[in-house]
Amino acid sequence: MKSKKRIVLAYSGGLDTSIILKWLQENYDAEVICYTADIGQEINRKKIISNAKKFGVKNIIINDLKDIFVKDYVFPMIRGHAVYEGVYLLGTSIARPLIAKDQIKIAKKYKAYAVSHGATGKGNDQIRFELGYHYFGPKIKIISPWRIWKLKSRTDLIKYAKKFNIPIPKDKKGAPPFSVDDNLFHTSTEGKVLENPKNSAPEFIFQRTNSPEKAPSKATFVTINFKNGDPIGVNGKKLRPSKLLEKLNQLAGKNGIGRVDLVENRFLGMKSRGVYETPGGTLLIHAHRAIESVTLNKETMHKKDKVMSRYAELIYNGYWFSKERFKLQKIIDLKKNKVNGSIKLKLYKGNIIIESRITNSNAYSMKRVSFEENKSFNKSNVERFINFHKKKLRNNQ
Repeated sequence: MKSKKRIVLAYSGGLDTSIILKWLQENYDAEVICYTADIGQEINRKKIISNAKKFGVKNIIINDLKDIFVKDYVFPMIRGHAVYEGVYLLGTSIARPLIAKDQIKIAKKYKAYAVSHGATGKGNDQIRFELGYHYFGPKIKIISPWRIWKLKSRTDLIKYAKKFNIPIPKDKKGAPPFSVDDNLFHTSTEGKVLENPKNSAPEFIFQRTNSPEKAPSKATFVTINFKNGDPIGVNGKKLRPSKLLEKLNQLAGKNGIGRVDLVENRFLGMKSRGVYETPGGTLLIHAHRAIESVTLNKETMHKKDKVMSRYAELIYNGYWFSKERFKLQKIIDLKKNKVNGSIKLKLYKGNIIIESRITNSNAYSMKRVSFEENKSFNKSNVERFINFHKKKLRNNQ
């Protein structure tokens, strides 16, 4: 007897992917394998397994990728100070390449002919997933249900779920939920009342940060330790990547740090409003810039800043595995071995204040910056420097 073809579905156990699971079974003569990447999202393994088994799924894979996610994806992005359109720390964008890579690995292991995902037909994630699929498995078929099925809206989805007795979750107010994506780095919330940019975000949607008003009245102090450009410890205690980010998430979230409400320009051209929470990542960006300020020279820092916007755009658009991103990463990481030391931060009601910068680097010279008279800086050279730039200015007229 000939065995069935196989499809590997990126499965969360939630409403959308449960509907997609049933839809794949209804429309394809294939065994569906459910694959979940544990990248630090709020995850209930028992629920994922039980939900999949209700549909007769035999192969359910849950891979713990938290440390890989933080070490090989988040940390390189932090080194590049990647911020999309000046605001977004790319929490969803950076997770998709890793999920796609591991999903293709599973597809090859089980000799699946196709992979599938739950990204909507209007969003960026379908692009990010599918560019990753293509990079690692160009011959594997991609099934994108939102672009081909007859379910055109959230309302249609709910009707389909009721037809097949698929549980419909509720938000904190007992209504159908917002569209939420989360991982160890961030949480994003979209849809419903947020679709109208004139509406303020209701407080109950925030999941990992206090409002600044409800944050403690006493400041929290935290020291982040860096080695070769990456954070390695908190308050002098060495931590593995996932635990370090967990610790920073807890400290920053408690103090109302990491909230962003933005309207972004999607890769497909439309605008989208979302609310993002990136508590630990916000601390890391601030601390990393601070440690670089006392360990790298001006030319290196400015060169990094020049490529940052394009680097962030590549990540946002799903080009993590592109030659251009690899090239920019080399520029970003060229002097990372010099970025060593500790940054002490004061966290208070949504604010991050740099308390101290400690390093053995000689990039910052106390003698040269001192207002006291010293021989380490020749002031007579300043006049020649200014005269040179006077001529340069005239030539640019």
